[in-house]
Amino acid sequence: MLKLAKLFGKPEIFYSIQGEGKNVGQPSIFVRLSLCNLTCVWCDTAYTWNWENTSFEHNKKEKFKKDDWLIQLSDDELITKVKEFPCKNLIFTGGEPLVQHKDLSRVLKKLPSGYHIAFETNGTIVPTPELDNLTDQYNVSVKLSNSRVPEADRIVDKAIQFFASSPKANFKFVVDAESDVKEVVSLVERFTIPLHKVYLMPQGTTAEALKEKELWVLELCKKYGFNYTTRIHIQLYGDKKGV
Repeated sequence: MLKLAKLFGKPEIFYSIQGEGKNVGQPSIFVRLSLCNLTCVWCDTAYTWNWENTSFEHNKKEKFKKDDWLIQLSDDELITKVKEFPCKNLIFTGGEPLVQHKDLSRVLKKLPSGYHIAFETNGTIVPTPELDNLTDQYNVSVKLSNSRVPEADRIVDKAIQFFASSPKANFKFVVDAESDVKEVVSLVERFTIPLHKVYLMPQGTTAEALKEKELWVLELCKKYGFNYTTRIHIQLYGDKKGV
């Protein structure tokens, strides 16, 4: 069974628009899975991993009771909920969805044909060949040092090399300060990531925070030839869940 984030007592499966990256503005169904193998201090979905009685750090200094924020769904239950929405763009987000790759492969094989399947991933886990064959797109957000995750955990050469060579993948880097772009440039050169696949996104969970950074992030995109992406869902709804 897949482990999903629980929101208001129900699985966090919702219909909205893609707020970031290559497909920004596109109507999409989101399935938010629980669990993550990284612990970014600015993570806006820490309720998927930052459980009580753990030592993980987070800017908001908030811990979550696992039983209150995690729910398990059978394959049929998940597919039934997905089919309720008038949309064929299906995005698995998290947490880190690829932590549950075995269950995901099984679910996707049961899903009716016609869906465009995308994963939001931190780029540390290589998808199995089976899952890759069932996937249309990867939105890869490799974490920088501003996440305060040890480099050995967030930079996994084999995984980044896989995504850099995959025609299904594009990369989104969360930048918090102008100095972050040096890391981005280093990673792009090291793994030969095509520039047209690279997006810079300002870090922020409020419209005000995004506005403070958007102009200099845009200028960095112009300077280095990267794409720019904001966070439309934050601008529209604020830091809310299930949107």
